[in-house]
Amino acid sequence: MGSCTTDATPFTREPARRRSRRRRRLAGAALTAAALLAAPATAARAQDTATTTARLPEVEVRATRETARSPLDLPYAITSVWPDSARPGMRHLSLDEMLTFLPGVTVANRNNPAQDPRVSIRGFGSRSAFGVRGVRILRDGMPLTLPDGQTPVDYMDLESVGRVEVIRGSAAALYGNGAGGVIDVRSAPPSSDPLAVRLRGLSGSDGLRRWVGALGGSAGRLGYQGNVAHTESDGYRDYATQRATTGFGRATLRAGATTFGATAIVYDSPYAEDPGALTATQLDTNPRMADPLWVLRRVRKSARQNQVGLSATRTVGGSEASANVYGGTRSLFNARPTFVIDLDRTSYGGSVRGTRPVRVGGLTHRLSAGVDAQHQADDRRNDANCNGVATPTANCATPGVERGARLLDQTERVTSVGPFARDEVDVGDRYRLTVGARGDWVRFGVRDHLVSGTNPDDSGDRTLHRVSPMVGAVARLGRFHAAYANVASAFETPTASELTTKPDGSGGINSDLKPQFATTYELGVKGFAAPRVRYDVATFYTRVQDELIQYDVPSVPGRSYYRNAGRTDRRGAELGLGAFAGPLEVSGAYSYSRFRFARYVVGTSDFAGRTVPGIPAHQGQLGLTLHHRAAYATAEMLAASSAPVDDANAHRIAGYAVVNVRAGAVAAFGKPWLSPVVGVYNLLDRSYAGSAVVNAAGGKYYEPAPRRSLFVGLTAAVGR
Repeated sequence: MGSCTTDATPFTREPARRRSRRRRRLAGAALTAAALLAAPATAARAQDTATTTARLPEVEVRATRETARSPLDLPYAITSVWPDSARPGMRHLSLDEMLTFLPGVTVANRNNPAQDPRVSIRGFGSRSAFGVRGVRILRDGMPLTLPDGQTPVDYMDLESVGRVEVIRGSAAALYGNGAGGVIDVRSAPPSSDPLAVRLRGLSGSDGLRRWVGALGGSAGRLGYQGNVAHTESDGYRDYATQRATTGFGRATLRAGATTFGATAIVYDSPYAEDPGALTATQLDTNPRMADPLWVLRRVRKSARQNQVGLSATRTVGGSEASANVYGGTRSLFNARPTFVIDLDRTSYGGSVRGTRPVRVGGLTHRLSAGVDAQHQADDRRNDANCNGVATPTANCATPGVERGARLLDQTERVTSVGPFARDEVDVGDRYRLTVGARGDWVRFGVRDHLVSGTNPDDSGDRTLHRVSPMVGAVARLGRFHAAYANVASAFETPTASELTTKPDGSGGINSDLKPQFATTYELGVKGFAAPRVRYDVATFYTRVQDELIQYDVPSVPGRSYYRNAGRTDRRGAELGLGAFAGPLEVSGAYSYSRFRFARYVVGTSDFAGRTVPGIPAHQGQLGLTLHHRAAYATAEMLAASSAPVDDANAHRIAGYAVVNVRAGAVAAFGKPWLSPVVGVYNLLDRSYAGSAVVNAAGGKYYEPAPRRSLFVGLTAAVGR
């Protein structure tokens, strides 16, 4: 059950023996799944899919940082999805499950328990080495993104998700640093019963076991919910074992016109092996294999994180005021091929904002203003990784001991402050003009505690600032249609560790590494083409100055460096569709991305005109769900074209098309109710790489996706 994670040398297991154990565990798990207990927070609401999803004009979103609004009144691309309702029977294992059928959004699941998926919106975030970059992520309005713009998403609870709101474009005028797009994950409402208990068990290929217990309820003006999930897996690839436990709790209290909220997230992953990426030859020969160097050096991760947040929102008429505070800690042990990282982090922040309608000059204005403040404190220590070292070296004096000489010991502080303001002006009954701006100041401070003759002083301070404007207009083309246009901006700073990581080994903060700035021009239409057909069409052009480019150095495996490209041009088009025909629900999304370097020279190489790596030019998704009373059957088809994986476009990741199917029942058999599910991912057993490491050293670009895999699960619950 999550085998061998306590072995002294877990990477020495024989593959044939391991596969035999997996088959025995899977057979046993299939028989015992009915006794395992857990619950997706929104399973019972899947019966309401047609009602919930079809009424687009009644949908309201809050990722806009003001009172809830209809998407048809907003001058930019914003999409809401109800993952469990529209796509019942999901495993809740990875963020990519939540973000399917969103045009312009690409999620590369690295299928690596020690690495987060790469989430990108219109190219922002596509090259992230760790966590999510270039995209702001929130949970019920509480920022998960740190002030330096990075977001670890390993601790994000996916069991209680009710709705996901996504701004698919430059949103620095709303959220500041790293807002090439915004993902706001909203919890499902608590049960209307005083007490509802839901339990679920899940078992599948490659030693997957998942147990979840959840409860929630409502008592007058109080609503509460919480869940705990534990996951164990051997992983599709060799050396990919993981154990992780996640907890989530949320409570809301309405007191007159004010709503108070409290949220808590806890995460503990004591062991997650990292199989690394493969070369093209290794991928073709044995996609299950792990990188031999990664196994020799025992590359792996363990992490713990806790985060809490408090909020208050008061709504009177058309005016709204809100405030929130939040804070958390994270401890990370991460063995890389050449060094071992120990990180202790404390982060906290808060925001206030207000929205008020006023009448000026015969026009109705909707004024919004606020300020965000965040602070991040990292204590970072790196020691030489001496695993696999047979003879003494300068950094590994004692073979057989994992940690060698201290290589880095520094304190990193990042503080950000961002005031913002916006005005929406109604011009007649059909038109609305929006103007807004935000100013951001991000201060980086590094204090080096390990200075010697051979180790230069990396201490230093640097402040990066930017004013990010936006202007947009929307025209209502009748009750169910709207057209819009906007010009918006985004910027992204390097992280503190990137600013002190120099490939030439010199000390101090890197003054040559600049933030990247982007300006986006967007046109779109959205609405209903028929009573049960919704659509969303958008085109955009984004010009990015000083784009941050990730690259590796062969002499330092496992560490990424960054440089700036002169300019890149991104052109794209997006289409989202949803329809209902009796019991059949159809969801679809298509994205076209033509991203090119306009000005980019590295040494003697000029990459102007080359395709920006990491994003497929074409990406399509189609889902069909058939509902019959409490039963359902779902088929999902996902396809992407090939994409370059290096700046020179000399290597590519192949395109792919895969099919996933699920069948089950929702809240069946009366009360207490049961919900069984069985699913097959990659039904046609395709072999492909689901993710690529951009500009990787040694040709290790490719991260294999699993071949055909099966899972079964059962939910048992009392109450809705």
